[in-house]
Amino acid sequence: MTAIATTYTSTTSPTRRLLTAGIVAGPFFSLVVAAQALTRDGFDIRKHAASMLAVGELGWIQSANFVITGVLLIAGAVGLLRVSGSRWAPRLLGLYGVGTVAAGLFVPDPSMGFPAGAPDGQAASMSWHASLHFAAGGIGFLGFVIACFVVARRFARGGERGWSAYSIVTGVSFLAAFAGIASGSTGGPVLAFYAAVALGWSWISLVLRKFQRVSV
Repeated sequence: MTAIATTYTSTTSPTRRLLTAGIVAGPFFSLVVAAQALTRDGFDIRKHAASMLAVGELGWIQSANFVITGVLLIAGAVGLLRVSGSRWAPRLLGLYGVGTVAAGLFVPDPSMGFPAGAPDGQAASMSWHASLHFAAGGIGFLGFVIACFVVARRFARGGERGWSAYSIVTGVSFLAAFAGIASGSTGGPVLAFYAAVALGWSWISLVLRKFQRVSV
Protein backbone atom coordinates (compact mmCIF):
# COMPACT_ATOMS: atom_id res chain seq x y z
CA MET A 1 0.00 0.00 0.00
CA THR A 2 1.33 3.43 -0.86
CA ALA A 3 2.31 5.45 2.20
CA ILE A 4 0.17 8.48 2.92
CA ALA A 5 3.22 10.73 2.74
CA THR A 6 3.47 10.23 -1.01
CA THR A 7 0.08 11.87 -1.51
CA TYR A 8 1.10 15.16 0.06
CA THR A 9 2.07 18.15 -2.06
CA SER A 10 4.93 20.52 -1.47
CA THR A 11 4.43 23.27 1.08
CA THR A 12 5.17 26.72 -0.29
CA SER A 13 6.00 29.60 2.04
CA PRO A 14 2.45 31.06 2.10
CA THR A 15 1.02 27.61 2.81
CA ARG A 16 3.57 27.01 5.57
CA ARG A 17 2.50 30.27 7.18
CA LEU A 18 -1.15 29.22 7.03
CA LEU A 19 -0.33 25.87 8.64
CA THR A 20 1.79 27.63 11.28
CA ALA A 21 -1.22 29.80 12.15
CA GLY A 22 -3.24 26.65 12.78
CA ILE A 23 -0.40 25.09 14.77
CA VAL A 24 -0.19 28.03 17.20
CA ALA A 25 -3.97 28.39 17.59
CA GLY A 26 -4.23 25.85 20.40
CA PRO A 27 -1.25 27.04 22.48
CA PHE A 28 -2.42 30.65 22.10
CA PHE A 29 -5.94 29.80 23.24
CA SER A 30 -4.72 27.70 26.18
CA LEU A 31 -2.26 30.32 27.45
CA VAL A 32 -4.88 33.08 27.39
CA VAL A 33 -7.40 30.87 29.18
CA ALA A 34 -4.85 29.79 31.80
CA ALA A 35 -3.83 33.38 32.50
CA GLN A 36 -7.43 34.41 33.04
CA ALA A 37 -8.33 31.33 35.09
CA LEU A 38 -5.53 32.19 37.52
CA THR A 39 -6.40 35.88 37.83
CA ARG A 40 -10.18 36.30 37.45
CA ASP A 41 -11.86 36.56 40.87
CA GLY A 42 -14.35 33.78 41.51
CA PHE A 43 -13.42 31.66 38.51
CA ASP A 44 -13.11 27.96 39.36
CA ILE A 45 -12.06 25.46 36.68
CA ARG A 46 -13.85 22.71 38.63
CA LYS A 47 -17.23 24.21 37.76
CA HIS A 48 -16.68 26.95 35.17
CA ALA A 49 -15.98 26.17 31.52
CA ALA A 50 -13.61 28.49 29.66
CA SER A 51 -16.62 30.07 27.92
CA MET A 52 -17.60 31.66 31.23
CA LEU A 53 -14.50 33.84 31.04
CA ALA A 54 -16.32 35.82 28.33
CA VAL A 55 -18.77 37.07 30.97
CA GLY A 56 -18.21 40.15 33.10
CA GLU A 57 -16.16 43.32 32.90
CA LEU A 58 -13.08 41.58 31.51
CA GLY A 59 -15.05 39.21 29.34
CA TRP A 60 -13.84 40.95 26.19
CA ILE A 61 -10.47 39.26 26.65
CA GLN A 62 -11.92 35.78 26.26
CA SER A 63 -14.25 36.92 23.49
CA ALA A 64 -11.21 38.21 21.60
CA ASN A 65 -9.41 34.96 22.40
CA PHE A 66 -12.20 32.97 20.76
CA VAL A 67 -12.19 35.17 17.66
CA ILE A 68 -8.40 35.24 17.21
CA THR A 69 -8.08 31.50 17.82
CA GLY A 70 -10.87 30.78 15.34
CA VAL A 71 -9.24 32.91 12.66
CA LEU A 72 -5.90 31.14 13.21
CA LEU A 73 -7.64 27.78 12.95
CA ILE A 74 -9.41 28.77 9.73
CA ALA A 75 -6.04 29.77 8.29
CA GLY A 76 -4.64 26.38 9.29
CA ALA A 77 -7.59 24.67 7.61
CA VAL A 78 -6.87 26.56 4.37
CA GLY A 79 -3.25 25.44 4.57
CA LEU A 80 -4.36 21.86 5.15
CA LEU A 81 -6.63 22.05 2.12
CA ARG A 82 -3.63 23.01 0.00
CA VAL A 83 -1.34 20.17 1.08
CA SER A 84 -3.46 17.23 2.21
CA GLY A 85 -5.31 16.34 -0.97
CA SER A 86 -8.41 16.02 1.23
CA ARG A 87 -11.51 18.15 0.95
CA TRP A 88 -13.56 17.16 3.98
CA ALA A 89 -10.97 17.25 6.75
CA PRO A 90 -9.96 20.89 6.07
CA ARG A 91 -13.59 21.94 5.70
CA LEU A 92 -14.56 20.31 8.99
CA LEU A 93 -11.57 21.87 10.75
CA GLY A 94 -12.55 25.19 9.21
CA LEU A 95 -16.06 24.69 10.58
CA TYR A 96 -14.53 24.33 14.04
CA GLY A 97 -12.74 27.63 13.44
CA VAL A 98 -15.92 29.36 12.34
CA GLY A 99 -17.74 28.01 15.40
CA THR A 100 -14.95 29.32 17.62
CA VAL A 101 -15.20 32.79 16.08
CA ALA A 102 -18.98 32.79 16.51
CA ALA A 103 -18.61 31.67 20.14
CA GLY A 104 -16.57 34.81 20.71
CA LEU A 105 -19.18 37.05 19.14
CA PHE A 106 -22.03 35.76 21.30
CA VAL A 107 -21.58 35.80 25.08
CA PRO A 108 -22.96 33.15 27.48
CA ASP A 109 -25.08 34.11 30.47
CA PRO A 110 -23.70 34.61 34.00
CA SER A 111 -24.25 31.47 36.06
CA MET A 112 -22.71 29.13 38.62
CA GLY A 113 -21.74 32.12 40.77
CA PHE A 114 -19.58 33.77 38.10
CA PRO A 115 -19.01 36.62 37.87
CA ALA A 116 -19.66 37.86 41.40
CA GLY A 117 -23.39 38.27 41.99
CA ALA A 118 -24.43 35.71 39.38
CA PRO A 119 -26.91 32.94 40.33
CA ASP A 120 -25.31 29.96 42.04
CA GLY A 121 -26.84 27.50 39.57
CA GLN A 122 -27.69 27.60 35.89
CA ALA A 123 -29.66 30.59 34.62
CA ALA A 124 -33.42 30.03 34.75
CA SER A 125 -33.70 30.90 31.05
CA MET A 126 -31.12 31.29 28.34
CA SER A 127 -30.69 34.57 26.47
CA TRP A 128 -30.57 34.65 22.68
CA HIS A 129 -26.85 35.38 22.65
CA ALA A 130 -26.12 32.53 25.06
CA SER A 131 -28.17 30.20 22.86
CA LEU A 132 -26.14 31.25 19.82
CA HIS A 133 -22.90 30.86 21.78
CA PHE A 134 -23.64 27.25 22.69
CA ALA A 135 -25.09 26.44 19.26
CA ALA A 136 -21.94 27.78 17.59
CA GLY A 137 -19.75 25.84 19.99
CA GLY A 138 -21.72 22.64 19.52
CA ILE A 139 -21.59 22.83 15.72
CA GLY A 140 -17.87 23.59 15.82
CA PHE A 141 -17.19 20.73 18.23
CA LEU A 142 -19.15 18.32 16.03
CA GLY A 143 -17.12 19.43 13.03
CA PHE A 144 -13.91 18.79 14.94
CA VAL A 145 -14.96 15.31 16.06
CA ILE A 146 -15.91 14.28 12.53
CA ALA A 147 -12.62 15.75 11.27
CA CYS A 148 -10.77 13.45 13.68
CA PHE A 149 -12.51 10.42 12.21
CA VAL A 150 -11.98 11.57 8.61
CA VAL A 151 -8.27 12.07 9.24
CA ALA A 152 -8.09 8.73 11.09
CA ARG A 153 -9.49 6.96 8.04
CA ARG A 154 -7.00 8.72 5.79
CA PHE A 155 -4.07 7.74 8.00
CA ALA A 156 -5.32 4.15 8.17
CA ARG A 157 -5.53 3.94 4.39
CA GLY A 158 -1.93 5.16 4.22
CA GLY A 159 -0.74 2.54 6.67
CA GLU A 160 -0.09 5.01 9.49
CA ARG A 161 -2.01 3.13 12.15
CA GLY A 162 -0.49 4.94 15.11
CA TRP A 163 -1.69 8.30 13.81
CA SER A 164 -5.04 6.75 12.95
CA ALA A 165 -5.49 5.43 16.49
CA TYR A 166 -4.40 8.78 17.94
CA SER A 167 -7.03 10.54 15.83
CA ILE A 168 -9.78 8.13 16.86
CA VAL A 169 -8.93 8.41 20.55
CA THR A 170 -8.96 12.20 20.28
CA GLY A 171 -12.34 12.28 18.55
CA VAL A 172 -13.98 9.80 20.94
CA SER A 173 -12.55 11.51 24.03
CA PHE A 174 -13.67 14.93 22.87
CA LEU A 175 -17.17 13.73 22.03
CA ALA A 176 -17.56 11.98 25.39
CA ALA A 177 -16.27 14.98 27.34
CA PHE A 178 -18.55 17.36 25.44
CA ALA A 179 -21.55 15.14 26.17
CA GLY A 180 -20.60 15.23 29.85
CA ILE A 181 -20.36 18.99 30.11
CA ALA A 182 -23.48 19.49 27.97
CA SER A 183 -25.43 17.63 30.66
CA GLY A 184 -24.87 20.61 32.97
CA SER A 185 -22.82 18.66 35.50
CA THR A 186 -19.89 20.25 37.33
CA GLY A 187 -16.74 18.85 38.88
CA GLY A 188 -15.45 15.82 37.00
CA PRO A 189 -17.19 16.50 33.66
CA VAL A 190 -15.87 20.08 33.53
CA LEU A 191 -12.32 18.99 34.30
CA ALA A 192 -12.64 16.17 31.78
CA PHE A 193 -13.71 18.68 29.14
CA TYR A 194 -10.65 20.85 29.87
CA ALA A 195 -8.50 17.75 29.36
CA ALA A 196 -10.33 16.88 26.12
CA VAL A 197 -9.90 20.41 24.78
CA ALA A 198 -6.17 20.26 25.55
CA LEU A 199 -5.98 16.88 23.78
CA GLY A 200 -7.87 18.29 20.81
CA TRP A 201 -5.64 21.33 20.42
CA SER A 202 -2.55 19.14 20.72
CA TRP A 203 -3.89 16.87 17.99
CA ILE A 204 -4.54 19.82 15.69
CA SER A 205 -1.04 21.21 16.21
CA LEU A 206 0.67 17.86 15.69
CA VAL A 207 -1.35 16.87 12.63
CA LEU A 208 -0.83 20.24 10.94
CA ARG A 209 2.86 20.09 11.79
CA LYS A 210 3.05 16.62 10.26
CA PHE A 211 1.57 17.86 7.00
CA GLN A 212 3.78 20.93 7.10
CA ARG A 213 6.99 18.91 7.40
CA VAL A 214 6.32 16.40 4.63
CA SER A 215 7.00 17.38 1.03
CA VAL A 216 7.81 15.58 -2.23
